Amino acid sequence: MKPNPAHLIVIATVVILILQASASAHAFLDHAEPRVGSAISQAPSDVRIWFTQAVEPAFSRIEVFDAGGKRVDGKDAHVDPGDHHILIISLPRLAAGTYKVSWRVVSVDTHRTQGDFKFTVKP
Repeated sequence: MKPNPAHLIVIATVVILILQASASAHAFLDHAEPRVGSAISQAPSDVRIWFTQAVEPAFSRIEVFDAGGKRVDGKDAHVDPGDHHILIISLPRLAAGTYKVSWRVVSVDTHRTQGDFKFTVKP
């Protein structure tokens, strides 16, 4: 018995929709300030990360490390009160160098995601 082409199209469409729904059900990094991989002239006063979905403040974090692996942030990660898609952490005055931002968040639908990126403060 040959498969009906119409049934195959319906099945393929359903599979694609399911995959899209599951992929959009996570809070992924949308963009950040300082930008991912950027080289900036002036040290930032904080790191802000925008996510594709709102995040749960109690279960989300950002940490910033210098090139030697020492944590250098203000240990005060918080969600922007006006937009729960944005996670913020303060920074002290940073010296020139490369910094690694590590993040782990739980989205409002309880999915966890994590990642990291670097930025450089130019001398």
